[in-house]
Amino acid sequence: MSAPVKVSIDIWSDVMCPWCAIGYSQLRKGLAQLDGEIEAEIRWLPFELNPDMVPEGEDWRDHVRRKYGRSPEESGANRARLVEAGDRAGYDFRWHGEGEEPPTRIWNTFAAHKLLKWTLIEHGAAAQTRLKLALFNAHFQQRRDMSDPDVLADVAASTGLDRDAARRAIDDDALAAIVREEERMAWDMNITGVPAMVVQGKFLIPGAQEPETYVNALRRVVAREGINESEA
Repeated sequence: MSAPVKVSIDIWSDVMCPWCAIGYSQLRKGLAQLDGEIEAEIRWLPFELNPDMVPEGEDWRDHVRRKYGRSPEESGANRARLVEAGDRAGYDFRWHGEGEEPPTRIWNTFAAHKLLKWTLIEHGAAAQTRLKLALFNAHFQQRRDMSDPDVLADVAASTGLDRDAARRAIDDDALAAIVREEERMAWDMNITGVPAMVVQGKFLIPGAQEPETYVNALRRVVAREGINESEA
């Protein structure tokens, strides 16, 4: 039996983006269908949906009303559809904490992107994905402050990373420069929304797709590029 073909998938994403969590869940289902055929190394790249967000964050209802002009009723209906879409994809957006559910807030995520970049550089793609999923859960399920360096360091430690090293990384100016450059790279590639998945550095799959769409796209990339296991 042949070894699986290896491909790279770079995902421009933001921790605040619910469709990024859904898109990854659907991609993971697609990769499960390709088990033994195609194997992917997934790397997460930075995209800030709200780079000018104030330090104290913003209630999501106020944010949606201000940014998109939606009424509270429209926001509630959209939220219900999002939860349903998450259920179908296998991601739960519901509150998982104890006590009364706190309001969801939108946060500045630049520090989270620095932490994710440090994790990729120092610990590799698999560790970065573990952290990314933990950050999704901390935001969507636990309503934690995703702009707080100490909260981010705690989340990193929960995935097995060294907390003190993670906390130092958040203050690293060199990492900040790398993140800014990768954000500019997204704009140079005309990536204006997330998730945006780029296979083998050049084939874009925009938005959150169905698992079968990812399966077909990855097979087309492998066939078009002539990739085989001896070249991977």
